[in-house]
Amino acid sequence: QDNHKLYKQKLEELTKLQDGISSSIARQKKRLKELSLSLKKCKAYMSPEQEESIQETQSLIKERQNVFFEMEAYLPKKNGLYLSLVLGNVNVTLLSKQAKFAYKDEYEKFKLYLTIILLIVSFSCRFLLNSRVTDAVFNFLLVWYYCTLTIRESILINNGSKIKGWWVFHHYISTFLSGVMLTWPDGLMYQMFRNQFLSFSMYQSFVQFLQYYYQSGCLYRLRALGERHNMDLTV
Repeated sequence: QDNHKLYKQKLEELTKLQDGISSSIARQKKRLKELSLSLKKCKAYMSPEQEESIQETQSLIKERQNVFFEMEAYLPKKNGLYLSLVLGNVNVTLLSKQAKFAYKDEYEKFKLYLTIILLIVSFSCRFLLNSRVTDAVFNFLLVWYYCTLTIRESILINNGSKIKGWWVFHHYISTFLSGVMLTWPDGLMYQMFRNQFLSFSMYQSFVQFLQYYYQSGCLYRLRALGERHNMDLTV
């Protein structure tokens, strides 16, 4: 019981410390932004020597912003619109490097396993099972897969992964298009498109399978050399 009380006390202290650091970072980021804008305005009136000094200052500002980004990865932050709609106001920030890397590794394995499953199911639908029911199962699997990816990627972004916006956005589009395929009624146009779509799905899954092993090997070597971040992902 005493240990539990101590645990609750430390949690309260941690929360206060997190709030204080978050406020301090927000203030410093605001000042850096104001300084950066002021330097841009002054640059037009400076001599070449002064311009070099400004460039050095701007590089220091950029370095400082990168430091803040690393610090914020370990602090609670507000969820984006998508995560707020799906999960509500839940803190999804993981506090340790081990937990962050474990979640990222689980995301990579999830993609790999589902890629293999999608390859097998699309092959079965294309060559073995010509049924609207099995097609619906495959398309539902695609909708669930892409929805899950968007949620996991949003959580990874909150934990410091530098996932490009276009990568997440194309998963939103994939979710919508998979939903279209799921609700498309059986008919002549559907049957004309079906085989092309399943062939493309097989090709895409096979390429993603090869990409995973190639890129995971490259990322491992680059992380060992200190040239890539631990939270960088395969695509």
